[in-house]
Amino acid sequence: MLIIKSVDEMKRHMKDIKKQGRSIGFVPTMGYLHEGHMSLIKRARGENEVVVVSVFVNPTQFGPNEDYERYPRDEERDKKMCEEAGCDILFMPNKDDMYRENYSTYVEVHGLTEGLCGAKRPGHFRGVATIVTKLFNIVKPDRAYFGQKDAQQLAVIKRMVKDLDFDIEIVGCEIVRDVDGLALSSRNTYLSEEERKQAPILYKSLLKAKEEIEKGERASEKLIDLIKTTILEMPDAQIDYIEIVNNETLKPIEKVEGEVLIALAVKFGKTRLIDNMVVRV
Repeated sequence: MLIIKSVDEMKRHMKDIKKQGRSIGFVPTMGYLHEGHMSLIKRARGENEVVVVSVFVNPTQFGPNEDYERYPRDEERDKKMCEEAGCDILFMPNKDDMYRENYSTYVEVHGLTEGLCGAKRPGHFRGVATIVTKLFNIVKPDRAYFGQKDAQQLAVIKRMVKDLDFDIEIVGCEIVRDVDGLALSSRNTYLSEEERKQAPILYKSLLKAKEEIEKGERASEKLIDLIKTTILEMPDAQIDYIEIVNNETLKPIEKVEGEVLIALAVKFGKTRLIDNMVVRV
């Protein structure tokens, strides 16, 4: 596995690969990798000749009071996991190389970013869209792989790629969960032992809502109340939002029909976790 830290070196290397006509699969990450990331890398390995993984904790997607400085990092562990999963090139740029002096260009996607996490984290998706655009221009992949756990992010990136005519296939991959149902996340490491025991209630609440939909319930308000009541059985749970939206537009809906996204964000102590489920009726 080749490790590259310079943006200019990465550009040169990827240009050579493109000249050879080899297909490139790309998995952008913020590091502190887990089995969810591994599933993306392994899928990319199965569908491409060259697999590139980036590890970069992007400062522009963190708000002033968020966890940029304490976001978990373990460079050596990330290197080992990437190699084991079949990564060919690991791109690990630094902040000053990605955002050089007087940097002043940003990418914004309107319409999909105002609700859900976008409403709670102003500027977050501007940072996401900007860094993903930069990484796409540096790596020039044929396919890029993102997890469904960040459903709004996935929708934003798909829209950005379509609107800006990137010649890249965006591949959404299923959520990877722990044995008790908790969606894998680098931030899970923040949870105390007691909070970790309570956190699987998020998935359980989604399953309850899905079960009610399968029984015929279509009123979003009733389903949201069910999810809320279930989550608040846990003493440390603080609900940020629970929403049922159209899976394409991400606009709230009163009645479940077609393909919908049930999305939620909940804090346990200081740790904010997100989860979601796509339901088709």
